[in-house]
Amino acid sequence: MYVSYHQDDWNTWLSLAEFAYNNSDHSSTKQSLFFTVYGRDPHLDSAHIPQDTPAGKLSTKIQSVKQHFKREIEVAINRFKRYADKSRASPPVFNPGDMVWLSSKNIKSDRPTKKPSERWLGPFPILNKVSAHAYHLKLPPTLPYIPPGTSQDINNHKLASRASSSNHH
Repeated sequence: MYVSYHQDDWNTWLSLAEFAYNNSDHSSTKQSLFFTVYGRDPHLDSAHIPQDTPAGKLSTKIQSVKQHFKREIEVAINRFKRYADKSRASPPVFNPGDMVWLSSKNIKSDRPTKKPSERWLGPFPILNKVSAHAYHLKLPPTLPYIPPGTSQDINNHKLASRASSSNHH
C-alpha cells in the first residue's frame, strides 16, 4: 500500500485506502460496507471543484489513489478466490443404480473399538438423489445404521466409488 518509490508514505494514504475498501462492493453482501452501515453511498461528486486549484489537484489525486486502491482490492479478491477455489472440489455426482461405498465413520457398532473395523461398507446401490449432496441408499436390514431423520439420507456421510475392494456388510 505504498505510493512513493521509497515506500515511506503509507500513513498518508491509509485513510484513503480504508475509505476505498469501505466504499467497494463486497462479494458476500453485494454492497459496500458504507452502504451497509449508513444505508446510502457517500457523496463523492468532485466535478464542481475547479481542477486548477490546490483543492482540485488534491481531488484529482484522491480520485487517482481511490482507483488505484480499488484495482488493488480487486486483484486481492481475485487472488483469494483463486486460492480458495483450488481446494474446492465439486461434489461427486451419482445416479440411481450406481454402486457406492458408505463411510462407516458415523455408524454405531457394538465393537469395543473402531480400529479393526472397515472404513468403508458396501457397495450399496443408490436408490435416489435426495439433494445435491445426499443420496438414499438401499442398505441391508442387518446393518446397525440409524440414519439422521426418518429416512436413510446420507448427507452427512462420504460416498466414494471404489473399483477394487471386498464386499463388507
